[in-house]
Amino acid sequence: MNTYQQEKPVIVCLCGSRRFGEMFRYVNQRETLAGKIVLAPGCFQGDVVLEVLPGVKRQLDELHLHKIALADEIFVVNVGGYVGESTRREIAYARRQGKRVRWLESGACGDGYMECDGMEG
Repeated sequence: MNTYQQEKPVIVCLCGSRRFGEMFRYVNQRETLAGKIVLAPGCFQGDVVLEVLPGVKRQLDELHLHKIALADEIFVVNVGGYVGESTRREIAYARRQGKRVRWLESGACGDGYMECDGMEG
């Protein structure tokens, strides 16, 4: 058996505000170089498609839940501790699915809803 057949890489889904596109790219690269399969948003704030097509954000949010379902864990890109409403829903969904939750910054873990599980990035 070769290495491909023996070891399945961890699948990580990046979650967070689409306003942090540059940080998503950085984290995606870092996780990929660590040998993980990375699922991430395909559109970010400022992308024309988000501004022109009605209802596209809702569709992308729904698609992202499917990515979370495929993943082994999520990585919350919480730049400056920011965790918005959509990201909170994604974290809650991931936890209901029994997914590991990791964080870019541990400072956002202060309130009860965002309780840290000891697995910050």
